[in-house]
Amino acid sequence: MTNLRTRDIIALGFMTFALFIGAGNIIFPPIVAQQAGEHVWLAALGFLITAVGLPVITIIALSRVEGSIQILSSPLGKVASIILTVVCYLAVGPLFATPRTATVSYEIGFSSYFGDSSSSLLSYSIVYFAIVTLVSLYPNKILDTVGYFLSPLKIIALIILGVSAVFIPAGIVPPAINNYVTSPVSEGIVNGYLTMDTLGALVFGIVIVRAITSRGVTDKKLITKYAVIASIISGIGLTLVYLSLFKLGMGSHEYAPNAANGAIILHAYVQHAFGDMGAYFLSAMIFIACMVTAIGLTCACAEYFSTLTKIPYKVFVFILVGFSLVISNLGLTKLIAVSVPVLSAIYPPAIVVILLGFFWKCFNNPSRVIAPVTAISLVFGIIDGLKVAGLEQFLPNFATHLPLSAQNLAWLIPSCIVLIICIVIDKVKQ
Repeated sequence: MTNLRTRDIIALGFMTFALFIGAGNIIFPPIVAQQAGEHVWLAALGFLITAVGLPVITIIALSRVEGSIQILSSPLGKVASIILTVVCYLAVGPLFATPRTATVSYEIGFSSYFGDSSSSLLSYSIVYFAIVTLVSLYPNKILDTVGYFLSPLKIIALIILGVSAVFIPAGIVPPAINNYVTSPVSEGIVNGYLTMDTLGALVFGIVIVRAITSRGVTDKKLITKYAVIASIISGIGLTLVYLSLFKLGMGSHEYAPNAANGAIILHAYVQHAFGDMGAYFLSAMIFIACMVTAIGLTCACAEYFSTLTKIPYKVFVFILVGFSLVISNLGLTKLIAVSVPVLSAIYPPAIVVILLGFFWKCFNNPSRVIAPVTAISLVFGIIDGLKVAGLEQFLPNFATHLPLSAQNLAWLIPSCIVLIICIVIDKVKQ
């Protein structure tokens, strides 16, 4: 029986952590902290539940089913399971997340040097995705490439940023604004839930399992054990990064008052803390952060679609990278405008499938419970998505006044009610 060495386990944990941390994760907490003001740590608590807790749980759930979303969602039935899996892979792959890594890294790290023209973005994205392709073509080497090389660089940069945020005194912390005044925890939950980390975890599961098996580990219990350790290491890393970024944003009013987004705060902070050299540091950090995430997403998507269609893995790497290259050149604003409503719709059923995946043995017939709850969460998730897209006029009046609707959590109460009903039916029918 093959066991991983301690250094391999640590590298696996670092790789898992590095796969999660993209540019969006780095720039998101500062704006939440600035707006939450005096309620920052309540908002941070909610944020950590969905931005750290759910992704860690997802990796653990997937490690029990060979890293496959399709097996995890099998109680939905074959067709529904494939549809959910394909949608998740497309959403966090070539449609939204992978193109966004290129666009965000360019706009934050390089647009100040090369300008905002479409030709500059195109040239950058070609070089960027060429590197992604080169690494992704050899997935068995991902632990060496990402775990031993790119991840440490990324982690060192994050440590420098985090330590400076902790030790540089915070400025005046102003009162909370917007929804953070009355419901900071639920607002933090929703903002963490929209980071895409849980959907990313669904996709990364197979990458992590493959990295373990590439070292000769075949025992299922050992695979689960190493995946759990890796997810805990990444969860600790994510928590430390987020807490330091909350600290950074909390005192940012002096150098970035009323910022429109976290990128503005981060730019201003790096300039404030490190001077002119800070700009180069930020560019390098964002580039590495996005690159690691893009590699992980490309490997996972190519692996899945290759298995689904029997088309060779390397062919799919080129297809996915080419598609991502085209989409990335639409620009960040259009990408975000389209992605947020879609994510609001598909997140609820994904969360239901993940959480109920731990309780299969408690049900006489898992499909009898999981399928109806997932369906109802999807219906109300679509309602949330339409509201986020500004299409309330197409919804019946009751749909816009549901409990927790203002927090984009209208799906939660109906899903819990249906879950209780289905569990009772499952027990009665034996």
